[in-house]
Amino acid sequence: MNSDIFKAYDIRGKVGSELNYDTCERVGKALADWLPTDGTVAVGYDMRPDSKELAEGVIEGLRLQGREVWNIGLVSTDMIYFAVGKFGLSGGAMVTASHNPGEYNGIKLCREEAKPIGIDTGLAEIRDAALANNFVSAAEQASIITKDVREEWVEHVLSFVNVATWPAYRVAIDAGNGMLGAIAPVIIPKTPLKVMQMYFELDGTFPNHIANPLEPENLVDLQAKIRAEKLDFGIAFDGDGDRAVLVDNNGDAVTGTIMTALLSQYFLTKNPGATILYNAICGRVVPETIESNGGRGVRTKVGHSYIKAVMRDEDAIFAGEHSSHFYFRDNWSADSGLIAAMIAVEVLAESGKSLSELVAEYKTHLSINETNFEVADKAAAITRVTEAFSDGEQDEIDGLTVNYPYGWVNVRPSNTEPLLRLNAEAKDQLSLDRLVEKAKAAINV
Repeated sequence: MNSDIFKAYDIRGKVGSELNYDTCERVGKALADWLPTDGTVAVGYDMRPDSKELAEGVIEGLRLQGREVWNIGLVSTDMIYFAVGKFGLSGGAMVTASHNPGEYNGIKLCREEAKPIGIDTGLAEIRDAALANNFVSAAEQASIITKDVREEWVEHVLSFVNVATWPAYRVAIDAGNGMLGAIAPVIIPKTPLKVMQMYFELDGTFPNHIANPLEPENLVDLQAKIRAEKLDFGIAFDGDGDRAVLVDNNGDAVTGTIMTALLSQYFLTKNPGATILYNAICGRVVPETIESNGGRGVRTKVGHSYIKAVMRDEDAIFAGEHSSHFYFRDNWSADSGLIAAMIAVEVLAESGKSLSELVAEYKTHLSINETNFEVADKAAAITRVTEAFSDGEQDEIDGLTVNYPYGWVNVRPSNTEPLLRLNAEAKDQLSLDRLVEKAKAAINV
């Protein structure tokens, strides 16, 4: 068993050589022993060819350790969080590698109330027990119950919006051959939306494009469809359905920053003075929108484990990440691409505008797509950037952020790879180019 499959937020590895039935059974046993509350564990899996077998390994490990299991089958990741939170279960496991290429798979874990299990919140202990193949002697083995939570999930999602007020928007939805291809057909008939389905067939080999809507090349087909059919907008989901990216009527993608600002304004209109979280690489329009709408903004590190914990500490009603993960207090502080997309449609309907007109209000700065640099010594590279930008206002909430009146730059290390990730934003193109070039020169010395 390779310890490297245990990442900061989840388990991820190549199928066969790093992740197999035996590995997953040991993870299931370790999870069963570690969970702090007694009771049932929900297990689901995505559409990858090997996900069902790997999930069966997790289920068997849980069962052998005396944990009753709900097998909720083919689901999106946010449905695991829902099942655990809604039905008061002791934990959950989702077999998925999200948007990673087809040769990978993984496991996302949570405890009661859908609280995340990351390397600092239990995953290290689960790793150590699984590696040692050392488990508590179980008094008896437990049962497996097959459970379908789709209808309850759809009802929960629709509780966030009022579909009766929506126009019959003409929309394209690109499921990327991922899990929304199974869930969207359940919810679409309950809305007025006129939907053109793209790549709804479940296929974990991703024959059309990788199900990662953050990469521009994966939006090309959706953008072409919107322009050719003169649609009102489009929605692209990632492989396991916990992220959604909107594309406007002109075929332009709505960034995670703008979605965070847009949804922040919506929640503050309905919940005056509420607390909203945003991560360290969200653009300035987010804190500006929160402040101008009377809210309290809290800036956090990147990553769902951190954000979900801070949401509970701060009683935040909503949180957004530039990576298009969106979290909701009334969803057990968990993220959901589908809930985010539905609320965005609600905001659009209330505005009476086109999506391009609506988001234009939030385009106050220019930014770059996150850029990765492979470096041998990440700490040394960040030190060079710190020195190069010594004239700016610096903080280390996540990596290094340097602020100037006209813009900012952030450099942060990857948790899993020898990479530095660069983000930058400025009020004009010349300032943005200067920030980026200066950062690149320091990183690549």
